[in-house]
Amino acid sequence: MNEMSRRIWWQVYPLGFCGAPVRPQSDSERRCVPRLDRLVNWLDYMEGMGCDGLLLGPIFTSETHGYDTVDFYTIDPRLGDDQTFGRLVTACHERGIALMLDGVFNHVGRAFPEFQRELKRAQDEMEAGKPVGHDGDDMFSFSLAEDGTLDYEKFEGHAILPTFNHDAPRVADLVTDVMAHWMNRGVDAWRLDAAMTVPTTFWAKVLPRVRREVPNAWFMGEAIHGDFPQFVRDSTIDTVTQYELWKAIWSSLKDGNFFELDWCLKRHDTFLETFTPQTFIGNHDVTRIASQIQDEEKLALAAVILFTVGGTPSIYYGDERAMKGEKTDGVGGDDIVRPEYPDTPESLPDDGEWMYRLTRQLAGLRSARPWMIDATTEPTLLENRHYAYDVKARDGSAKLHVDMNLDETPHADIYEGGSAEPLLHIEHRAN
Repeated sequence: MNEMSRRIWWQVYPLGFCGAPVRPQSDSERRCVPRLDRLVNWLDYMEGMGCDGLLLGPIFTSETHGYDTVDFYTIDPRLGDDQTFGRLVTACHERGIALMLDGVFNHVGRAFPEFQRELKRAQDEMEAGKPVGHDGDDMFSFSLAEDGTLDYEKFEGHAILPTFNHDAPRVADLVTDVMAHWMNRGVDAWRLDAAMTVPTTFWAKVLPRVRREVPNAWFMGEAIHGDFPQFVRDSTIDTVTQYELWKAIWSSLKDGNFFELDWCLKRHDTFLETFTPQTFIGNHDVTRIASQIQDEEKLALAAVILFTVGGTPSIYYGDERAMKGEKTDGVGGDDIVRPEYPDTPESLPDDGEWMYRLTRQLAGLRSARPWMIDATTEPTLLENRHYAYDVKARDGSAKLHVDMNLDETPHADIYEGGSAEPLLHIEHRAN
């Protein structure tokens, strides 16, 4: 099992966290400012809550939000430059913190140079009355729309996000080189954005090449739904995002329906037979858990579930402070869940300190029991508002018992082995 899967990750969206203009309107807003340095001030904070891995959202030069890349080999000037990045790598590794980058390799921004070159050629072909298409090594695919205008493959219909032609050898060469380049600069792992929309044959071709150059490389693919085990086997990706569990956690607590969670944990156990899922209760793409659940007592139980089931858990910045934010559709709809943090932890308001302490407590419990990474769960009591389960080591050498009850004041008790006294009593008002 790769050592990266044993980490507890803190996920940060750098452009928002560091206060960079997400949709710059002028050259001044695109100038080089070493904002990534601000993250160095937060490494002790993340370690203090029990995280030993830093998962960063996009940091490469892009047009707006980072998922519209223009240059995979340069740090976005709104965040700094190569030297700024080097300082962050050094600071992480001095503390034993692993660093994961967000690789957006399904699509790019319209200003990506090769897209513009191929777009110009396709326009010239169309105007000359020649067939519009692509040869085997073109990085993008063009066609004529029904109205006779030039069209191209795009991510989820967004014109600003042209999709790579993943059959092209040049695309495989580029992605391989980009990942190896940054891993040789100190990156430890990759999150692969929109991984399940990319053909598994592409990943199966690229990832082994990266691993030959960087043997301990670890890859986490974004996957919303589907046959996760088959995708992992076919793609050679190490893990995928467990969106099914994310939904079941907040939905079962919000609606008082632990049957949904129990059903999902049974599927989760089957996933663990093939890979170690990446688990979470929030990220940069979804409404915050504190806004989904509202009730802070129930919010505490969401953290209990996250840290007591098998998987590789991550905490999205702000969730450790019980911050709220509702994602909406349209331009700017993600901004509220991708906020700026102050320069230092000392400037944070006291609101949510209880959640930070709880996160530290639960992360500590998990870190002291490395067997939990692939532990299975077995229900011992299942009712709509009362749920208890055993968490068992694969070899049967250890066990925790978790008992959650939503009635009266929602609370949870965690027992070790067959002890009659709880190891932890989790109740928001008691924190």
